[in-house]
Amino acid sequence: MPPDAGPDAPLVTAMRARELGRKSVVVGDRVGLVGDTSGTAGALARIVRIAERTSVLRRTADDDETTAEGRLERVVVANADQLVIVSALADPPPRTGFIDRCLVAAYDADIEPLLCLTKADLAGPEAVLGYYAELELPYVLIRPDSDLDALRSLLAGRISVMVGHSGVGKSTLVNRLVPDAARAVGTVSAIGRGRHTSTSAVALRLPRDPTHGGNAPAGWIVDTPGVRSFGLAHVSADSLLHGFPDLVEGTVDCPANCPHTPDEPDCGLDAWVAAGKADPRRLASYRRLLASRSGEGDARAEADQRNPGDPLAGS
Repeated sequence: MPPDAGPDAPLVTAMRARELGRKSVVVGDRVGLVGDTSGTAGALARIVRIAERTSVLRRTADDDETTAEGRLERVVVANADQLVIVSALADPPPRTGFIDRCLVAAYDADIEPLLCLTKADLAGPEAVLGYYAELELPYVLIRPDSDLDALRSLLAGRISVMVGHSGVGKSTLVNRLVPDAARAVGTVSAIGRGRHTSTSAVALRLPRDPTHGGNAPAGWIVDTPGVRSFGLAHVSADSLLHGFPDLVEGTVDCPANCPHTPDEPDCGLDAWVAAGKADPRRLASYRRLLASRSGEGDARAEADQRNPGDPLAGS
C-alpha cells in the first residue's frame, strides 16, 4: 500500500500463502505478491512476504493486562504515519478522555496525531482546544459545508488512520474525501449515542489533492469501525505519561519510581498543576488511566461516564 501509488493502479485480490504460517496480514501491511497481479476480474495473487512494519497502532478491549481482554491486543493498522482522531463537538458531545487515550496510543506507536473536530456548526471548539492548549495539537474544524481543503492538504502523501466514537461523522467524512468509498452512514440516537455502521477497517486511496494542481501525492486513509473505548494495556505505565507531554516536566522533582498517584505525597505533579503549569483536568485524566491500568477502573464502562466537574472528561 505505497502512499505514492497512482489513482489508476490496479486493485489486486490476493490470499495469504501457506508458507507464512500463522503470521497475520493486517490493514496497511506492505506485502510481496506472486501470481496474477493484473487486477483483472477473477485474478488471484498470493501474499508471500510481509515487509517489516514502520509503525503498529494497537488497542486492547481493557486497560488491565492481567485480564483476558487486556492481554488480547488488536492491531488497528500497520505502517500509518498519522492518526486522525475524529470527535464531534456536539451530538454526541466531545469526550476528551477518549481523545487522551488515542493520543497515548499514537505517541506510543510513534504516529503523529491530528484532531479532527466535526459538527462545528453545532458548537464551538473553544472548550476542547482550551483543554489541549499546552500541547500545540494540530486540528481541523469540519462543518457540513466545509470544502475540506485544509484536511486534504494534511492527508496528502500520508497513510492516515481515522478513529472515533460511532456517530461523530467519521464515515460521512470518508465518503466526502473518497466519493467512491460508499461507507455506511448511521444516525445518532436521542441519548447521543451513534449506531455502529463501519464493521471493518478498510484502506482507501485518496484522490489527488486538487489544491495542488492534482500533482501532490495522493495518500491513503484507513477507515476503522466506531469504538466505545481504546484500551491501553499494551502501553507501559512509563510510556503512558508520553501521552501527556504537558505533565512530563512536572515529574522532574518526583522521587525515584514515583507512581504519580494521588496518594503519593511527594509526587511533583500536584505542585506542577497548583503552580498553574498544567490544566488540573489533564492530571485527573492521566490518573484515571493509571487507575484503570491497575484494575481500579473499567475502560468499557468509562465510555458513557462524565466527570460532573468536567463535561468533556468522559472516555
